Amino acid sequence: MELFDNLLLGLSTALQLNNLIYCLIGVVIGTAIGVLPGIGPIPTVALLLPFTFGLAPASALIMLAGIFYGAQYGGSTTAILVNVPGETSSVVTCLDGHEMAKRGRAGPALAIAAISSFFAGTVATVVIAVLSLPLAALALKFTAVEYFSLLVLGLFAAVILAHGSVAKSLAMVFLGLLIGTVGIDVNSGVARMTFGIPALSDGLDFVPVAMGMFGLAEIIANLERPAVRQVVSQKLRDLIPSRADLRAAFPAMLRGTVIGSALGVLPGGGAALPPFTAYALEKKVAKDPSRFGKGAIEGVAGPEAANNAGAQTSFIPLLTLGIPANALMALMIGALMMQGIQPGPQVMTEQPELVWGVIASMWTGNLMLLVINLPLVGLWVSMLKIPYRLLFPAIVLFCCIGTYGISNSAFNVWLMLGCAVVGYFFIKVGVEPAPLLLGLVLGPQLEENFRRAMQLSDGDPSVFVTRPISALLLLVVAVMLLAMLSPAVLKTRERALAE
Repeated sequence: MELFDNLLLGLSTALQLNNLIYCLIGVVIGTAIGVLPGIGPIPTVALLLPFTFGLAPASALIMLAGIFYGAQYGGSTTAILVNVPGETSSVVTCLDGHEMAKRGRAGPALAIAAISSFFAGTVATVVIAVLSLPLAALALKFTAVEYFSLLVLGLFAAVILAHGSVAKSLAMVFLGLLIGTVGIDVNSGVARMTFGIPALSDGLDFVPVAMGMFGLAEIIANLERPAVRQVVSQKLRDLIPSRADLRAAFPAMLRGTVIGSALGVLPGGGAALPPFTAYALEKKVAKDPSRFGKGAIEGVAGPEAANNAGAQTSFIPLLTLGIPANALMALMIGALMMQGIQPGPQVMTEQPELVWGVIASMWTGNLMLLVINLPLVGLWVSMLKIPYRLLFPAIVLFCCIGTYGISNSAFNVWLMLGCAVVGYFFIKVGVEPAPLLLGLVLGPQLEENFRRAMQLSDGDPSVFVTRPISALLLLVVAVMLLAMLSPAVLKTRERALAE
């Protein structure tokens, strides 16, 4: 009954006119940036953070969530029609979706992608609602000791599942933790790494760092890439898939939804893991694996369902524990903190309208996406003709105004521009900046919980291994570390990431 009451509360929040409008804005922006290759939901959410400052918390989160799952829909459109994935999670859709388009079956491919995404999004919303209550109840038993261990686990899991070198990801996490210590220590009053600059006394503002490193850096890198793209097929007269298509796609949709829902919860899972795993599974269970890569409809349905389900279930650790599962969820934590809300399990009891409103808005948002995506597919594809050289100056101006507006500080603008240069450097040397952002967001929480744990135990560090939940979490960290040192595991990980 409690679940039913909570969902009703969420629906009453999500169906308010202003929240419906912000949800629509979010899914339209999400679809648009999903279509435009290279921009993606992380830079967009980073760029829009300052503009959510004046909104009600529920409206801000509903809009940002809509951008995230809307991008999954938009990315598949260009993957199928242009063979250019608008989003990382859509890369695998190119393999069979574009082959279907080349054979004159673009309509059924787009329709199956949209239906799979809608189906997975709806199921994932139920999963979030069902799992949220027991997880939040468990989280209420956590003290500072368990939180510290959970944060350590989250950071290490992010390193293992992140793309690229483990050593580089670890270095980025530690750099993020180090940057998180800049400013005046609230306990001792001692200035740490402020170099006598008054603007650094409160620490580095999360928003300009995220906007520069994820937003502007990504867009600068896109300026170097070729802008001319050719749409292979625009004949979309028959959007309705046949019964045979639906019969073949439905089991793949189910398997993709299960995989996406499970992998989306993992810390650091990223956008690419669920669709690639779903595609690999479809190839394994297929009677004739040679059809894959040549227009197999299961190769579209499974990955599309997995990426949408994964995008939505990645909200579970954020909403129940206050722990971000990936870089985008770290940005969501930034949005909550800008609204004066401290992330954690108490959010579910103190802000039920916000939490359940966001969960319920995923239903309305997915329905909006189904309606706006298929009939307007021509409009979305035409957006590919907008050259980056025209978008870039507008985005930079937008960012400067937004960053300055957070605290009327020119320092934030320079900080953002400096972070853009650093972020571009990271892209050029092949280092993923997402672990740095996780370190920056989780660093102050890690320090705070460590200090509280030490106060609770009178300075005895054995408290982390004598409390059962904390000991279990640290045991998982130790197993992960040992696995990372194993050459066989490292080789398997590199092969899996390469695939």
